[in-house]
Amino acid sequence: MHPRLDFITLGVRNVDASRRFYADGLGWPIHKEVPGEVVFIQVNHGLMLSLWDAGQMQAEAGVDAPGGVPCFMFSHNVENAEDVDRVLSEAELAGATIVAPAKTQPWGGCAGYFADPDGFRWEVAFNPTWKVDDEGNVTV
Repeated sequence: MHPRLDFITLGVRNVDASRRFYADGLGWPIHKEVPGEVVFIQVNHGLMLSLWDAGQMQAEAGVDAPGGVPCFMFSHNVENAEDVDRVLSEAELAGATIVAPAKTQPWGGCAGYFADPDGFRWEVAFNPTWKVDDEGNVTV
């Protein structure tokens, strides 16, 4: 099996609220949706973020009901340390909760964290050693 990831699916409590946050608040374009059930957002070359009704996800995939803070985090890397604050502000204006403001990290970069309406954590980071080449390969 080749390493590959095509979808990241979040089981959300309220599809409409999540849609408002990601599409209306953050301005991410909707690729396809079934209103009230699932929303698909293309987030990278060949990679979709799926916001799926948690009840439907439980029934179909046999996952546990959401409770507490999900133990899962996304990372959104930016080009410079100043962009960390900018992206955190944009997320907050869209309805996110800032859970850790931007600060210089021991590994030499800068990072801050926000939570979406379901509590999924997003890291916004500038890492001066993390680069992606023209072919999409990560170099460190």
